[in-house]
Amino acid sequence: MGKPKNKNGESLSPSEAILESISDGVFTVDLNWCITSFNRAAEDITGVSRKEAIGRQCSEVFRSSMCGDTCSLQQTVKTGRPVIGKSGYIISSDGKRIPISISTAELRNADGCLVGAAETFRDLSEVELLRSELQGKFQVGELTSRSHLMLRVFEVLPAIASSPSTVLILGETGTGKELMARTIHTLSHRKRGPFIAVNCGALPDTLLESELFGYKAGAFTGANKNKPGRFALAKGGTLFLDEIGEVSPAFQIKLLRILQERTYEPLGATDSEIADVRVIVATNKDLSLQMQNGLFREDLYYRVNVVRVELPPLRRRKEDIPLLVDQFIQRFNRLQQRSVQGITSEALSLLMAHDWPGNIRELENAVEYAFILCNSGQIGPSHLPEYFNAHKKAAGSGPDIQSAHNALDVQSIYVALKNNSFNRLAAAKELGIHKTTLFRRMKKLNISLPTMDGRSTLP
Repeated sequence: MGKPKNKNGESLSPSEAILESISDGVFTVDLNWCITSFNRAAEDITGVSRKEAIGRQCSEVFRSSMCGDTCSLQQTVKTGRPVIGKSGYIISSDGKRIPISISTAELRNADGCLVGAAETFRDLSEVELLRSELQGKFQVGELTSRSHLMLRVFEVLPAIASSPSTVLILGETGTGKELMARTIHTLSHRKRGPFIAVNCGALPDTLLESELFGYKAGAFTGANKNKPGRFALAKGGTLFLDEIGEVSPAFQIKLLRILQERTYEPLGATDSEIADVRVIVATNKDLSLQMQNGLFREDLYYRVNVVRVELPPLRRRKEDIPLLVDQFIQRFNRLQQRSVQGITSEALSLLMAHDWPGNIRELENAVEYAFILCNSGQIGPSHLPEYFNAHKKAAGSGPDIQSAHNALDVQSIYVALKNNSFNRLAAAKELGIHKTTLFRRMKKLNISLPTMDGRSTLP
């Protein structure tokens, strides 16, 4: 057999032949960060030929998110420690953003002197495509969930968004009511218009009136010029009125008129203006109970309760905690230029065992706190706020962690069964386990077999 050759017909040494045959991109640099070698896969992934690459600064060739202060090659040369599996992206020669994972190592000559560094990088485009396809099943806009309670909400969101009717969003503090309102706006035909949010509970009636309706010059002392209100600023878009349950009965009359007549009058004005906005309101209170107690007008209640969206608390959708934690880690990595790789199973178990009175906002705060203590690697129990570890010490880690695992198993099995019309074989396949393993787990967790027979729905 003849010697192996590259695509240009040049003879290769055994080591060069190996580098040419692998699917990962490989390149080396000298201590001036100039590329000294560039394999075939590196050419294919970047769209840059070996001839163009060799001799140029690596930052000119890759235009990566990891160039500059976050350069892994510089980190390896400086510390002598390799970087393994760091995620980022490069810009190819035709301008495409390509997600990659990289690993680095230092290069030394026969005398042991440092002469440069090597980097391997893997194209994750297909992985990212698969991830987005899977995520699309559980995501609408910025909302992400695998909970059957939230998936039912996701199913009706497009219809809600296309309707011009007022929407009432109910949910405890921290469940994501404003995010839900933004998602409805984004899905609606008004998405090109502004989204304006007002916290009605933070302002007294007098300030709330001028904030919402605006005022004309001379309307009161100090009003030297016209000021548009939030209804005017939201023209053509969506106005989100949060904490609507905190508005006084006197001001509720003014809101009712606007919702009925679609007109309003700025303070000091003589003519009415058209309210060209889609109104979404939200509250963490029980409006029907407030109505019975005379704190919320009955006519306004039925006016805002045309379309109703109820957001479940996090304690009722704990199967979403791993998904949300991963989402927050990605966000804080991006915002803080960090490389936290995930969360350990023990730390996740502590999160699963918590009751989350502050809901998703509390979970986000817990992950942000962990980023203060965890610079890289995985978030562990010691990185979480102290009260998580205090609960662990008080109750003992074993039962809490085990019960959290069991709760997650119950939720996962229930969702898989429901997704597959209670076909046990199909559910087991979705969970990646054998059918007998599924039966054994259901028995251990005291999950009753549904009365319906899913065998007739075999795929």
